[in-house]
Amino acid sequence: MRGRSLAIAGCVCGVLAVVVSPTEAVEPGDVRWHAEHTKEEPAVGRYPRDRYVIGTGYGDLTKGVLVCRRVAELSARTDLAKQIRVMVKERMVDRVRERSGRDVEQDIELTREEVVQEYLQGVRIVDYRVDEDKQTCSATAVMMKE
Repeated sequence: MRGRSLAIAGCVCGVLAVVVSPTEAVEPGDVRWHAEHTKEEPAVGRYPRDRYVIGTGYGDLTKGVLVCRRVAELSARTDLAKQIRVMVKERMVDRVRERSGRDVEQDIELTREEVVQEYLQGVRIVDYRVDEDKQTCSATAVMMKE
């Protein structure tokens, strides 16, 4: 691949580590809900899916235009990296409590984490859009397949 190397970083080490915990409920007004339920396809006609990996990310415009754009771009890169490799961790804890004179209580806790950790090279942000009505912004990242 040609071009500059790009490493998504959460720190100076240059590694993208995103942990998503789906135990929270996602409401229809939430940016994540919009990302999961929208059928909009950003203008990526110049980047056929057979030659490019394409990622789309969304941000919350109420946080400000610059923050929204940065979050959308990072989210687009993360979406792109998820298509390469994702590690899923799941942990289940089943607790049964018995007390004298009371009914048996059972508590089941399930935690899932999605970990994305990839070095990306040749990623470009090719599209950025703002939706004032929904108070969101979106970015599209592309990377040529090897």
